Amino acid sequence: MGTPVIYFEYENQKQWGTLHDGHVAKLGLNFSTLREFIAGGGLQKARKPHQTSLKTSLSLDAVEVLSPVTEPCTIVCQGKNYAAHMQETGSVPQDQPFNLFFSKASSSLTAPVGALVRPPGIELLDYELELGLVLGQAIDKPLKLEPRDLPNYIAGIVMANDVSARDIQIPEGQWFHGKSFRTFCPVGTILYLLDPDDFKKLPQLQLRLTVNGTQRQNGRVAQMLYSPLQTLNHISAFMNLQPGDLILTGTPAGVALNIARNWRVRLAQAFLPQPRLTRAFIAGQKQNARFLNDGDRIESTIRLDDGTIDLGVQRLSVQR
Repeated sequence: MGTPVIYFEYENQKQWGTLHDGHVAKLGLNFSTLREFIAGGGLQKARKPHQTSLKTSLSLDAVEVLSPVTEPCTIVCQGKNYAAHMQETGSVPQDQPFNLFFSKASSSLTAPVGALVRPPGIELLDYELELGLVLGQAIDKPLKLEPRDLPNYIAGIVMANDVSARDIQIPEGQWFHGKSFRTFCPVGTILYLLDPDDFKKLPQLQLRLTVNGTQRQNGRVAQMLYSPLQTLNHISAFMNLQPGDLILTGTPAGVALNIARNWRVRLAQAFLPQPRLTRAFIAGQKQNARFLNDGDRIESTIRLDDGTIDLGVQRLSVQR
């Protein structure tokens, strides 16, 4: 089994620990960033068996859990990596015969429990639960990895939410702006350090998200169009990555955004001027009650059915 690591604050001090049966064992490492934690031997120390009594450990409820992925880092994202999600957003896999990449600002990183802040003027606020891959080794050249090579590059996995302002993302036609507001990338609670045997279990991870107790998303990693192995090889062909960088692997179906794929929509896109098309899009989507409202509670999990890999629980509340 792998090792669940958390980054937390306790008595005004930020620190790293491992999580066991609801109790946090402090690692005694005060690195302020994930990159420093990796460079300073944090992965190795966390993986070593260590004895911690209940007297010296902390209850998870007593600490403030922070995002285990920290600035500075690069966040690379995959778009439309689940077929059912493509269909609900107006396209099909045949329309996109390539792995779609974009990025989010690292300043969008935030804790997995707390406020998701709606920016002024944003009406179409959407959620996207995603599995994140955390780099443990630098990439500075094209790779041709085999499955056995993944443990050399992927240190662990995290849960993330690729929050999106659809009334910016869709009309502008570029995704960085609408996905990079502060608090738009909650990560955690757990950075799960993978053992080599864990990699073959990743396809069975189940992603679930609810809004106000109602299930919205429910999918498995096995439904991805491009696997983590394919994605890492693709990314290595054109860019460098550093330890502590984050790859978000796409979201399953069930987001609020829903775009009809029919001839009327395509005709409007071809002939209507952009300002009029934008107004029509926003007016149409505002009739969709699935977009997030102030006060909504979002809860999400990523885990195996048998519980041997569990990335914790995110609990977010939409606020202005």
